[in-house]
Amino acid sequence: MFTNCTSALVVSLWRPSRFVLIRRFAHSGSVADLPAPPPLQVLQDAADSAQAREWIAKFQAQEIPRNAVELAFSRSSGPGGQNVNKVNTKATLRCSLNSAWLPPWSKEYLIKSTAYVASTHTVQITSTVYRSQAQNIQECLSKLHALIVSAASAGLVNETSEEQKERVRRLERAAKARRREGKEKRSDVKRARRSKDWD
Repeated sequence: MFTNCTSALVVSLWRPSRFVLIRRFAHSGSVADLPAPPPLQVLQDAADSAQAREWIAKFQAQEIPRNAVELAFSRSSGPGGQNVNKVNTKATLRCSLNSAWLPPWSKEYLIKSTAYVASTHTVQITSTVYRSQAQNIQECLSKLHALIVSAASAGLVNETSEEQKERVRRLERAAKARRREGKEKRSDVKRARRSKDWD
C-alpha cells in the first residue's frame, strides 16, 4: 500500500538504531517549496527555452519533498544479509504525471522513459541499493530528480551563436554559387545545340 512518506517515517521512529537517520529525512519541506514551472506545453523558441532554463536552475537547487510522491516499502533482495528478509527496506516511488509541480513540456519525454507506467500514468522508481529504508527513499528521490531535470532539458531550443549564423550564411552563398554555375553550364550546352542546328 502506498502511503505518505512522512507518516511512514514517523511510524519507524520507535526504532532507536534508526532514530538519527530518520529524523534527518523527516523535515524535508513541502511541495509548496518547489518552484512553479512556467505554463509551456512545448518549447517553441529561444524565449520559451530561457524560461525553462530559469525553472531548471531553481529546481536543481531544491530537493523533491517526500510528500510530493507516493512511497511503498517491501522486503528486498539487496545487500544486508538476513536484514532484508526481516525489514521492509526496498523503496518504491510513484510520481503522477498530473502533478502540478512537474513542467508540462517535460511530460512527453517522461512518458518515453523506461520508468513510465502507462496503466497508472506515473513514473515508478525502486531502490534496493542500501540496507536502510531511509537511504533507499533518498536514492529514489535523487533518481526522480535527475530524470525530471533530464526530461525538462531535452526540448531546450538553443540560441544560435554568431559563428553558427555566419557559417550558415557562407553555406547558403556557396549553394547559390553552385546553382548559378550549373545553370550557366546548362545554358551553354543549349546554346551550343542551337548553333549546330542553324549550321
